[in-house]
Amino acid sequence: MTADTPVDRRMRYEAAGTDLDAALQLFSDAYDGAHFSARRTGRPFAYRFRMVGDDAMSLRSTHFDARSAGEASSGDEYVVMWTTDGGGTVDVGRDEAGFAPGRPVVFPTGRPFVFDLEDVRQNLVHFDRRFLEGVAAEDHGGQPGALVFDHTALPRAEDLRVWNAQVRRAAEVVLGTARPSPIALAETARETALAMLRTFPHRQLASEVPVPQGATSRVREAVEYMHASAHTPITTTDVAEHVGLSVRGLQQAFQRQVGTAPNAMLRGIRMDRVREELRQAAPGDLTVASVAVRWGFAHLGRFSAAYAKRFGEYPRDTLHG
Repeated sequence: MTADTPVDRRMRYEAAGTDLDAALQLFSDAYDGAHFSARRTGRPFAYRFRMVGDDAMSLRSTHFDARSAGEASSGDEYVVMWTTDGGGTVDVGRDEAGFAPGRPVVFPTGRPFVFDLEDVRQNLVHFDRRFLEGVAAEDHGGQPGALVFDHTALPRAEDLRVWNAQVRRAAEVVLGTARPSPIALAETARETALAMLRTFPHRQLASEVPVPQGATSRVREAVEYMHASAHTPITTTDVAEHVGLSVRGLQQAFQRQVGTAPNAMLRGIRMDRVREELRQAAPGDLTVASVAVRWGFAHLGRFSAAYAKRFGEYPRDTLHG
């Protein structure tokens, strides 16, 4: 390698085989899974997993010759998936979306979802959450905020043509034999992110990160982390680990500096996100229950009462207002 030869910044991982248990463990680890199960179909079982990319974007391809089901999550990423063979359903029992060749789907974001697949060969594009939200902020104007994609919506045919063309261009750079420069990788990721945002229906949630008066140092960092990660299943324990405190230490710091408990603040942030979704939606587009459960409020009676106490109106009034 000469001084003029670009350093290969791409990360690579590939695995393949015929061991069903090994395959289940691999895919469960890759997609933060739970309760993964599989049963053989008429095809001889085989699997393959391949990933190439960098911190901003990666391209993946998989095949899994069996009927598989379980719970998965996109974690701290936004993911677009489409199959070239086979199909199934994602978000089983909730906002179900079926897919088959030619029908791309964005994974439900910010929460686990249930899937049921059979004999799939699929391609995926993974975007780092902060990266895609930053590109969205540049494109839409304003500050970065969480993105909510409608995974049940079918994109327009002309938008899909643009998306498919951009994915082909991205594959030439990311999967090519030549070492792409860091600038080439960055520009490819940005162009692909823009194509995704302009293809798949979505909305951006409020991005303001109000820090309570009196919060300093680690409490401020904890509040910012809660806002940035409220769409993921974080707990007070995760927040404490993020800022380098014990749970008790975090609780004491919050009580001392801002007069509330960290778990109460996290619930409040998530309730604010519910309100934002309800205010932006038209009646008939969604239900209060679906939004509340998505943000972790399983007991709808208690949620409704807490919502009314916080905002001075019931969630159904926000939705219909």
